[in-house]
Amino acid sequence: MTVHPSPPEALLALGAEYNRHNDALHSLYVVEINGARPATAVGRQIPRTEHLAKSALHIVEALNDQPMFPSPGIRSVYARIRQLAHLALDAADHLLDAEDILDDTRVGAPSEHGVPLTAEEAREEVRGRLVLVRDLTALGADDALATAELLTTEMRHQRLLPAGRSLDLSPAQHTALRAVAQGFVTIDRHSDKPRISRDDVRVSISTIRSLEARGLLTREETPRILHYERLHLTADGCRTLAASFGHPRPPALTTARPAAPRTTATPARSR
Repeated sequence: MTVHPSPPEALLALGAEYNRHNDALHSLYVVEINGARPATAVGRQIPRTEHLAKSALHIVEALNDQPMFPSPGIRSVYARIRQLAHLALDAADHLLDAEDILDDTRVGAPSEHGVPLTAEEAREEVRGRLVLVRDLTALGADDALATAELLTTEMRHQRLLPAGRSLDLSPAQHTALRAVAQGFVTIDRHSDKPRISRDDVRVSISTIRSLEARGLLTREETPRILHYERLHLTADGCRTLAASFGHPRPPALTTARPAAPRTTATPARSR
């Protein structure tokens, strides 16, 4: 029996697609655009970007099937998901422009300035388009997680999702799942150490391994130029993280300071 992910879980999966997309985009910008067939490399990226928009719109369709009251929170969820779709579509348009620039240069067609671009001029134009694509999609995973959290809270308020359960996660594990969903955590291929792209987030390799052993995280190869593996939530990882939304986050463990010894007040001496 196939279990379809809930809309919040689908949003977390969309965030993972943004992370995969942006890793491939970085490789395209750094390496492939300088190769022998840059137009082909750009063309391979276009379906990945268009897929982001299609996935977001599929989530909108799934929400339309839910008997939800259009509260301000739900309206915000719809707006955020549609924005994710529109940003991806805008990014795909820039990639299509980049592909056209490279194709025109290859056949010697005049540019918008009236003369054909040299190969290096065309690549420089394309790099500018790729920067725009990067800026449009850079926050996709972070936005997807925030939207999933808001949607879960709203659906629980409307009793469209179960009230949730006590999760067997330590504070460090919970932090790690969120950081992975946001695209902050990768693993260095050579040292097997985590690389965290946020200064205010701490995730240890022991925490990552414990979550991998529970089937909540998985590693995927990234383009070789990046020299690291990307961590992603598994389907169970998406389900577990989504189940934690709408509840107080587990407090960090602290060491209690021993109580100061009581002192007995000295009675005043009578005169």
